[in-house]
Amino acid sequence: MVFLKRTIPANPKKRPATPSENIHSPVAVASVATLGSDRHRNATFSAAAVAAATTGSVGGIVGNAKGKGVRGTEGDDEEQDVSVMVSLLAEAGCTLRVSGDTPPSLPADSHKFRRHIDTRLSSVEDPSIVPRFLSGFSSYIQSPQNFRRVLIPANHDSGSSWGESLVRVLLLVAPIQSQMLNLLLEKLPEHFNADAACVGRSLKDDIARLIVNQLRWLDFLVDSGSFVEKLMEVLSISPPGLKKELIGSLPEIIGDKCHSTVVSALEKMLLEDSDVIVPVLDSFTALNLDEQLQEQVVTIALSRIRTVNGEHMPHLLRFLLLSTTPANAGRIISQIRDQLKFVGVMDPYSVRNNKFKGKFSAQSTEVSILDALRSSLRFKNILCEAVLKVLKSIDQPRNHKVIDLWFLMLIYKNGGSLQKDTQKILKKKIVDGCFCEALFDQCIAGNQELVKDYFPSFVSLSEYLLTCKEKQARKFGIHLYTLLFVEFKDTYSRQEVLGALVTHIGSGIAHEVCSALETLILLTMRYTEDLIPISSHISGILDYLECFQEDNLHKVYEVFSRLALAARSRAETIRSSIANEVLMIIRKQVSNADMMYRKMGVIGALKVVSTLGDVNAPLSFFSSQKSNSDDALELLQMSLDSCKLVPLTLILFYDELVALLEGSVLKPEIIEWIGKHASEFEPMFLSDLEGGQLPLSVPCDGIEGELWINLDGDASPIVLKILPLLSSSLQQQSDSLQILPSQFLLLSVVERLSNQGSLGGIDALLGCPLHLPSPRYLSGVHWKKLTEKQKHIVCFSLFYAVNWIRELLNAFSSQVVDKIENVTPNTKEETVKKLLKRLRNLVVMESILDAFLKACPLSLPEVCCYSRDQFGPIFRGKKSSERVLSEDILAKKKKKQKTDPSASGNSCPYGKLRQPTIIDALKKAVQASQEGLNEGSPRFLSREKTPQRAEHCTIDVDEIEVVDISAEPKILEAQRSKFRPLNVDSLSLLSFSERCLLC
Repeated sequence: MVFLKRTIPANPKKRPATPSENIHSPVAVASVATLGSDRHRNATFSAAAVAAATTGSVGGIVGNAKGKGVRGTEGDDEEQDVSVMVSLLAEAGCTLRVSGDTPPSLPADSHKFRRHIDTRLSSVEDPSIVPRFLSGFSSYIQSPQNFRRVLIPANHDSGSSWGESLVRVLLLVAPIQSQMLNLLLEKLPEHFNADAACVGRSLKDDIARLIVNQLRWLDFLVDSGSFVEKLMEVLSISPPGLKKELIGSLPEIIGDKCHSTVVSALEKMLLEDSDVIVPVLDSFTALNLDEQLQEQVVTIALSRIRTVNGEHMPHLLRFLLLSTTPANAGRIISQIRDQLKFVGVMDPYSVRNNKFKGKFSAQSTEVSILDALRSSLRFKNILCEAVLKVLKSIDQPRNHKVIDLWFLMLIYKNGGSLQKDTQKILKKKIVDGCFCEALFDQCIAGNQELVKDYFPSFVSLSEYLLTCKEKQARKFGIHLYTLLFVEFKDTYSRQEVLGALVTHIGSGIAHEVCSALETLILLTMRYTEDLIPISSHISGILDYLECFQEDNLHKVYEVFSRLALAARSRAETIRSSIANEVLMIIRKQVSNADMMYRKMGVIGALKVVSTLGDVNAPLSFFSSQKSNSDDALELLQMSLDSCKLVPLTLILFYDELVALLEGSVLKPEIIEWIGKHASEFEPMFLSDLEGGQLPLSVPCDGIEGELWINLDGDASPIVLKILPLLSSSLQQQSDSLQILPSQFLLLSVVERLSNQGSLGGIDALLGCPLHLPSPRYLSGVHWKKLTEKQKHIVCFSLFYAVNWIRELLNAFSSQVVDKIENVTPNTKEETVKKLLKRLRNLVVMESILDAFLKACPLSLPEVCCYSRDQFGPIFRGKKSSERVLSEDILAKKKKKQKTDPSASGNSCPYGKLRQPTIIDALKKAVQASQEGLNEGSPRFLSREKTPQRAEHCTIDVDEIEVVDISAEPKILEAQRSKFRPLNVDSLSLLSFSERCLLC
C-alpha cells in the first residue's frame, strides 16, 4: 500500500520527506513494537504513516533550514508527540487517513472509544501522556488540511458516514476537554480574515464555522467559568458575521452556566455595536435566566429602543413583549410608548402633495413592527390589559401618540373579549378631547401600505363611532370615513366605505342617518369626480326619499345635486345619466298631487338651484345644454307654479328660498328673480293710512275693524290689512294670510342682503299698526252677539297677528345683535324700544288668543311646515315663549338678590320705576291698555273688577273681559307647532330689557 506519492514540490525548501524515510523511522518501529497486535496492524501502519507525513510537514521546515534533513531537537519532540497522539488514537480504534481530504475513521461504538481515551489519559503511570497527546494534536492540526479533516464528520470503519467529528469526540473526554477548548478558541482567530470571503460557502469549507459547530451541545463542561471567559474574549474580537453566529450559539455552547458573565459581556457588545442586537436577543430568550437576570436583560433591551436600527425594531419589540410578567408589563408598555418612533410618521398633506416620492422603504419596517406587536398581543391578555390600563391613565391630549391608536387598533383587530373595551376607551378618549383628528391623520394619511391590512378594522371602528350618541364621537367617525376614502383609491375599498355609509343611512336612527349623510356631503364636496364612477352604490338612496325627515332630506338632495352638477359637466353618457335621474325625480315630485311628495320636490328643486345657481358654478355645460342659470330659473318657476295653489307648499317654498339666500352666494340673475317675487309683499298685504288713520271704516263680514298696536302713531304711513284679507270672499286672498309670515321673512332677508345687513328700507313695518277686529268684541256682551263665523274671524285675526309679530321679532332682532356699520346708535336704540314693545304685544295677544280658544275651540291653520329654523336653534319647547322669557329674568333677579341684598325690596335705587320682571311689565301693559294709554292697544272692558283683581281672574266662557297673562296658555300650547318659531337671536332682547325698563 502506498500512502504518499512522490511529487516534485513547487518549493524545494519545503519538500516533504519521502515515504520510505517516514515508514522506516524509529518512531514507526516503536509504534509497531508497542502496539504490535494483529487486529490493530492496519491502524498502526496508518498511524505511523500519518506521523511521518505530519513530521515531514511540520518538522521538515526546521530540518531543511539546518541542511540535508538534519532535524532539530524541537522538531524531534513534535514528531514524538504526534506519534504518541496517533498511537493512542489508533489503539482506541481511530484511523487517520492521509490520502486527500478524507476524514478520520472512527469505531462504530463512540462511547467505547471515548472511555478508552479517557482511561489512557487518566492513567497515573504516565503523567506526561496528556501534555504529549495535546502537543501532538496541536502539531498535527498546524496543517489546515489536517485541521479541516478532524473538524468535519468522521467515517465509520466500514466506510459509512458518521455524525460527529474527531474533535467533537475528543471534547467529550474529560481529562483533555479544557485544553482542547482553549486550543480551538486559540485557533479560531487564525481564520478571521477569511470571514468575508466565506460568505455563501458550505459548512465543510468554512473552518471558523466548523470550530463553532464543535462547541455546541457538549454533554458537560469541566471548567465552564474559564471557558466562558475565554469564549467572551474571542467573541469580542470576532468579525461581524462570525460574532453574530457565535452569539446566537451561546445558549447551545454554555448551557446553564455563567449566565451573569454572558449577560454582562453581551450588554457591553451592544453598546459597541447595535447590529448584533438580533442574535443577542435570541440568546437572551434561549438562556434559562433567573428572575434577576431576566429583569436585567429587559432593562438592556428597553435601553436600545431609541438607538436600534429600524429593521431590528420588530425583533426587539417581540422580545420585550414576550418577556412581560404581571410585575413589569406596565413598565415595558410605557417605555415602548415613550421611546418607539414610527419612521413613517410624516406630514399627511405633504405626502398627498407627493413631496416624499422616494418614500416608504420605512413602511415595510413599520409593517413588521405592527406585525410583531400584534402577534405578541394576540396570545397574551396580560399585555392587552396592561396596554389598556396605561392608555386609561393618560388624561392629557399632548401625552398621546400615534402608537396609542395603533395599540387600540391591534387589540381590536385581534378580537376577543377586549374588543368592546377597546371601543369604549376609544370613544371616551375622543369625547374627553384626548384624541384629536391630527392623530388620526398621522395614523392613516400617507400610510396606505401600513394601513391596508387593517382596513376592515378601521371601517368597523368608523361604523361604531358613527352609531354613538355623542356628537364628538360621530364627528370623528365622519373624519375617519373620509380619511379611508381618500387614502385608499382602489374601487373595492371605496365601495366598502360607501356600503358602510349606506348601511348607516338605512338604520333609521336619526343621529346615525344624519352623520352618514354629512359624510357623503363632505365626500361630494371634495371628491366629486372620484365618486361619480361608483355613484351606483349610493343611488339606491333615491328610492327611499319618503323615509327621510326634512333635515335629512336636505342632505340627501345636496349629495345628489353636487353629483349631478359634476356629472353634467362631462359628455359621457354614464355621467350625465346621474343628473337626468335626479332632475326627473324632482319634476315628478313637484307635480305630484300628494302633499308629501310635493314638499320633497320643493326641497330637492331648491337644493339643486343652490348648486346650479352658485356663483362659483360653471356658467354652462357643453354646447348642447342650457346654462346653469337657465336651468336654475326654470326649476324655480316650475316649483313656484306648482306651489301657488297650496299655501303650505308655498310657505315651504319661501322658507327654502330664505335658506338658499342665507346659505349660498347666488348669481345675480337668481337673486333678481327672488327679489322680484319678494316685492309682491307690499301690494298684497299693506294699505295706506291718512294721518295715521284708516281712510274708510267699512265693516268686514259685519265686524268693525280698528288699528291695533300702532307704535308710530300718526306718523305711520301704512297698515297691515289682516281683517280685510281674512273677510274677503276670494279664497286666494284669505289663504294669503297663511304665507304672510314666510313672505315677510323672505322680504327681510332680501333687504338685508342687498343693503349690507340693514333693514332700513322696511323699518316702517316694525311700528306699523294692524287692522284687526275692534277691541270691543273682546267683551263678553259683544262676543256673545257674534256668529260662529265672526268668532272664527276674530280668532284667526289674532292668530295671524301673533305670527306677524313673531316674524317681526325674528327679522329686526338682527339689527340689534349683528354688528352692522350703517345702523346708527340712535336707530339701534329706537329699534330696541320697539322690539321690546312688540315682545309685550306678543305676550298679551297670545294670552288673549288662548282665552278666546277656550270659548271657541277651533283648529288653527298652519303657517309653518315643519319645525326647522333656517338661521339657528328654534325657540320652542314645552313651555311657552313668554314663560321662558319671564323665568330667565326671574332667575337673574334671584341671583342678583343673593349677591346684592340691596337689589330687592324698597332699597332699589329706582324705587317704583324699577321693573323687576318682564311679567310685571306685561301686567303694566295690560293695565295701560285698560286705561287707553297703550298706543292703539285694544282695551279690555272691565266695569266691575279692579285692575289688581283682574290680573288674577280666570276666563269665563260667557264673560271674556280680563285675561291673566301670567298664566300658561295651555290651549295655545296644544297647537304651538302651527306657529312660526322664535329664533334664539330674539332672546338677545333680554339683555336690553334691564336697561330699557320704561320704554
